[in-house]
Order: sequence, then structure tokens, then C-alpha cells
Amino acid sequence: MNKNFKVLLAVIYVLCLAVSLFFVFSYFDLKDLSNYSFIKENSKILTDYKKEHIIVLTLAFFIFSVVWILFLGFVSPIAMLAGFIFGQWTGTFISVLSFTVGSSLLYVLAKYYFAESIKKRLTKKIESYSSLFTKNEFLYFMIFRLTGGAGIPFAIQNILPVIFNMKLKNYIPATFFGLIPIIFIFNSLGSGMSSLIEKNEDMNYLEIIFEPGIYFPIFGFLLVVIISIYLRNKIFKKII
Repeated sequence: MNKNFKVLLAVIYVLCLAVSLFFVFSYFDLKDLSNYSFIKENSKILTDYKKEHIIVLTLAFFIFSVVWILFLGFVSPIAMLAGFIFGQWTGTFISVLSFTVGSSLLYVLAKYYFAESIKKRLTKKIESYSSLFTKNEFLYFMIFRLTGGAGIPFAIQNILPVIFNMKLKNYIPATFFGLIPIIFIFNSLGSGMSSLIEKNEDMNYLEIIFEPGIYFPIFGFLLVVIISIYLRNKIFKKII
């Protein structure tokens, strides 16, 4: 791959990251995130805006999520934010769809421009699973997603199939269906937090603990973790 193009991509990435951080810290102070009154006030502003401009907000959130994943962002905070804004069901659909699009774009970009580098750095770590993915790339990659990527960071999960030259027609549905359980849990947690903030004028930690919208997603997350560990040990034990 042309080195100048690699440098250009790196510069674009750094610039986009810097601009994003600038806008975030221009409007928010980190200490405000621990201020319940600040959170409640802005939550109401966001809710009112959603009622009047639901289509604009949905499109903006979708595009932001796609770009966020494309630039190697974490999924859990964005999934929780989607649940906070749109609720657990709509939020889950928007999150999974946008994450799938972002992951697929990242995969295509990595496949066509960084394939050699990826294979050089990652092939040895998972070469024992080459035959497994080759046998049924859709099924095993979906299981791989369901297990949380065997502990591998989400951004690396997205580009890992480059090693197996996975078909995009299998990559997209495997990612979509594989992400649903864990994203639904994070969305449910975000939705529960939204309901809690809407109902309470002050922060009450006991209510947080006993709020079904909070503890059910946490139990669900623990269940997914247990299942993931079991499947990981059965199928992807040596992948880490």
C-alpha cells in the first residue's frame, strides 16, 4: 500500500479525533457529569428536542455512530446513550444497525488497504482457527461476536476477518445478529437510567439498586458474560 496514503489516513483520523474532543469539551466539563442537576436538566432538553426533531436526531445519531465505529470507538457508551435517548427497543435497532455499517466500512477499508499489515501482526495468534472460520465463516464469526470477540477489543474484532478473506455478504449479517444480545443489554441499561432520572429530582442510590431497568440489564450482562466464557473456552480458547 502507498505510504503516503497511510499517512493521509492517519492525519485524517487524528484531525477527526481532535475536532470531536474539542466540541465535546467545549460544551461539557467533566465535573458536570457528576452533577445530577446538570444531567437531569440536559436530559429534559434532549427529550424535548427528540419529540420535535426525532428524524433529525435519529439520522445524526446514526451517522455519528457509524463514524465513531469507523474511527475505532468503543461500543458500550454509545449503546447506552442510544438506550438513554431512544429507549431499549428503538435504541437497540439504531445501535446494531449503525455499528454493523461502521464495522463493515472499517472491514472493507482494512481489507483493501491494510490487509498485509493485519495478516503480518495477527495471523499467528489465530492461525489454529483458520480452518474453523473457513468451514462456516458466517456461523463462527457470529458466535465470535456473541462471545464478545473472545475478549478482543471491538475495533480489532472488526478487522480480524481480513485474515480469512471473509465475504462481506457473510460479515454483515454475522455482525448484525451477533451484536444484538449485548447491545440490547447496554441499551436497556441506558433506558433504565433515563427513566430513573425522569422520575427522581434527586439521586437516590437505593432506588438505583432496586430499579428493574437497572438491575435486570446488569443481570443480563452477567449472564451473557458467563455464556461467553463457556463458549470461549469451548471454541475460542486459544484465540486471546
